[in-house]
Amino acid sequence: MAIKRNKRFHAEIPTASLSDIMFFLLLFFLIISTLANPNVIKLMLPKAQTNETTNKNHISLSVTEDKRYFLDKKEVAFSALKAEIQAITNERNDKTVIVRIPKDLHVQDLVDVLQIGSDLKLNFSIATSK
Repeated sequence: MAIKRNKRFHAEIPTASLSDIMFFLLLFFLIISTLANPNVIKLMLPKAQTNETTNKNHISLSVTEDKRYFLDKKEVAFSALKAEIQAITNERNDKTVIVRIPKDLHVQDLVDVLQIGSDLKLNFSIATSK
C-alpha cells in the first residue's frame, strides 16, 4: 500500500543570523577604514596624473581653507610652525614632511609653507589625489 505525503521535503539553510554577521562585518570595516587614515582633516587636494604612496610615519602638515595649520592633527599657529616642525623632526629623526594643502588656496600660501622647509633643509612633498 503506497501512502503519499502531502508535503514534499525541501532543503533549507538557516540564514537568519547571516544578516547580523554581515552587518557587524560592515561596521567593523567602516570603523577600521576611518582609523587607517591618519589625516582626519578633510581637504580637496590638487589632482595629479600619478600618485606615489609613502609610509605613514612622515610628518603631516595640513592647511585648511581658512589658513589653519595642523601638524599631525595638532593645530599650530603659523608663527610657531617653524619651531614645531623643527622640534618634531629632531624628535623623530625624519626629514620628510607631507604637505596637504587645498587646491583652492593661493600659491603664496604654499610658498610660505615651503619656505619653512627650505629654511630647515627638509624634504617637503605635496599630497595630491588621483
